[in-house]
Amino acid sequence: QVQLVESGGGLVEPGGSLRLTCVASGSIVSVEDMKWFRQAPGQGREFIAGITSGLTPTYSDSMLERFTISRVNAKNAVYLHIDGLRPEDTAVYYCNAKVITTLDGTSRMFWGQGTQVTVSS
Repeated sequence: QVQLVESGGGLVEPGGSLRLTCVASGSIVSVEDMKWFRQAPGQGREFIAGITSGLTPTYSDSMLERFTISRVNAKNAVYLHIDGLRPEDTAVYYCNAKVITTLDGTSRMFWGQGTQVTVSS
């Protein structure tokens, strides 16, 4: 129906930067809010940032300094730029999107499979 595919993760040294990408595809009428979450082993899924179709961003207070969310509606894509990566940033980063699908015209929530970010020397 709808697929969200994240990319851009990998092994990065502390202090480095990374840009994650998420692209939505499938039976899409329109994509509403898009968000980024992360989850470290043994921990809950943590909200990072979200952005509306009108390009209004929202951040978790703890993410304001180093995380930047952006979006290109024409590509159904959302991006997360991370600066000053730390070992504690190591987690699986997930994309989330609220999508109006062609199935019934209602708004539904979808998750990507996640992309692994590992910060280590």
